[in-house]
Amino acid sequence: MIKELDQDFSSLNEYIGQLAPSKIFILVDENTHDHCLPILLPNLETDAPFEIIEIEAGEENKNIGTATQLWEIFSEMEADRKSLLINLGGGVVTDMGGFVASTYKRGFKFINIPTTLLAMCDASIGGKTGIDHQFLKNIIGTFALPEGIFFYPKFLETLKFEELRSGFAEMLKHGLIADANHWNELISLNKISPEHLSPFISRSMAIKNEVVTKDFKEENVRKTLNFGHTIGHAVESLFLQKGNLIPHGEAVALGMICETHLAFLAGLIDVDHSSTIITKIQRFFPYIDISEFKNEDITNLMFNDKKNLDGNINFSLIDGIGSCTYDQKLHAEQINLTLDFYKNIEVN
Repeated sequence: MIKELDQDFSSLNEYIGQLAPSKIFILVDENTHDHCLPILLPNLETDAPFEIIEIEAGEENKNIGTATQLWEIFSEMEADRKSLLINLGGGVVTDMGGFVASTYKRGFKFINIPTTLLAMCDASIGGKTGIDHQFLKNIIGTFALPEGIFFYPKFLETLKFEELRSGFAEMLKHGLIADANHWNELISLNKISPEHLSPFISRSMAIKNEVVTKDFKEENVRKTLNFGHTIGHAVESLFLQKGNLIPHGEAVALGMICETHLAFLAGLIDVDHSSTIITKIQRFFPYIDISEFKNEDITNLMFNDKKNLDGNINFSLIDGIGSCTYDQKLHAEQINLTLDFYKNIEVN
């Protein structure tokens, strides 16, 4: 269930009442503790005892060490299988919270209240939970659906511009892979702001949910959601190794530019479509300099992508605006040509 929260959070309170949890844990980071928890708590009506658990913000903390600390906290606070975890935060909190809830005592229930655009439109939906390990994104995780997803667009007003732009990349991706009208509406925006984006959040969330509903375990069509992520995740991981983090959405934007060019090289789209899409993405996102990385460094990380089978790199590539294919196996020469293309792209 995905639902926009009303002003008094009555829908959330009613839903929690129906779940009748033995106790409630609310997972936050220092940002959502300061900016979002003061909005949630006065509106939370429950007879169940609850505890606030705070973790450090940032992708670099989405690891086994933090997961272990959370499991230990659950044990100390006597969490049981009738407990409820409320993940109040961005993608790190929803990924991490879902992972620890789905594994502790073989799983207890959790709800996601995404507070960033990236989490609303992507991370909180679809039942993928996970942590990073050895600089590989989400390499350890589970498929576990939240009991519900409740979003509150006013939380977006607490975000920096860069965080809004990061989530906007996933919205653009949803349009490119599944809804040409959504894509056209988004690229027509003249500003990335909560006010301008709010009318399109529900549709973006619905696109992802529709795809996930058709293929929960990512055996076929769900793979299309990874458009832009095969190269994007590899580049993101390389920057993570260097301790120089880049926003996830900016890595995805880079990945979509590269994989749009790959779609052209594979004969799935013509040069005009490729050029137009790349230009539109460039209008919203800064160029990321990857000249310090060898093509080999990037492709080696791509081989660790969870979608790969039998030693092949599988891509999800668009074959038109609003349409996407999956399990596209490309030659190493095509991948190298694409990475060289990006490294030498004309920066606007």
